[in-house]
Amino acid sequence: MTNKADWVFRLHGDARGIQRKLADGVSTSIFPGENVMLSVVRVEPNATGSVHSHPEEQWGVLLEGRCTRIQGGEEVEAIAGEFWHTPGGVSHGVRTGSEGALILDIFSPPRAEYRQKGEGFGKAVLEEG
Repeated sequence: MTNKADWVFRLHGDARGIQRKLADGVSTSIFPGENVMLSVVRVEPNATGSVHSHPEEQWGVLLEGRCTRIQGGEEVEAIAGEFWHTPGGVSHGVRTGSEGALILDIFSPPRAEYRQKGEGFGKAVLEEG
């Protein structure tokens, strides 16, 4: 299927996104703009994204599935339709159970290291443990 216009994107399978493997079972397709960046994150069942922090502000929307959102030392169960805010510098991560999840992350300003293909969380500070 083709898009209606070059500025219309698809949540599933849009090859124009910058592909990045964040962790085992956690991958993203990134769509950068000048002042904001969207990241469509697919978290497979029983996967964990490392707890990390970065200076950019981040919002996350759980589009499909379920997950445990880890933020600032707290763990909260989330279901599709819920969303969260993470200020810059706050430690955060995610893990799934048997269902998996599809999350839309929104960054401002855009994360420079996410403007290219790669692996990992870029220059984010990973938490030990």
